Amino acid sequence: QVELVESGGGLVQAGGSLRLSCAGSGRVSSINDMGWYRQVPGKEREMVAVVNKGGVPNYADSVKGRFTISRDNTKSTVHLQMSSLKPDDTAVYYCVADLFYYTDSGEPVVHRKWGQGAQVTVSS
Repeated sequence: QVELVESGGGLVQAGGSLRLSCAGSGRVSSINDMGWYRQVPGKEREMVAVVNKGGVPNYADSVKGRFTISRDNTKSTVHLQMSSLKPDDTAVYYCVADLFYYTDSGEPVVHRKWGQGAQVTVSS
């Protein structure tokens, strides 16, 4: 099993910056892509940024040029540096890790693990 623990987030004025961090523990060798999604009440959860094991990032168009995702495979951590924040960025941000491993009986398992969520509020 893998557990994800998030830190960071909070309240910031528009134009400000925040940094989110997520640390994986447990069966971290099974982690492939890591990233961040966000959700506001009444809307579907949306991808913000993801990064593969090789460090190649993918960003939502709405955050390109403002957010930077990074990961440290040696520590099983992923970070999201958010700059030039806008009120529309207000949401609960969830860390995500895509897992792949084999069971003891040799069956492949693909599973997405979510963090507990961190509130980010951007005031105008």
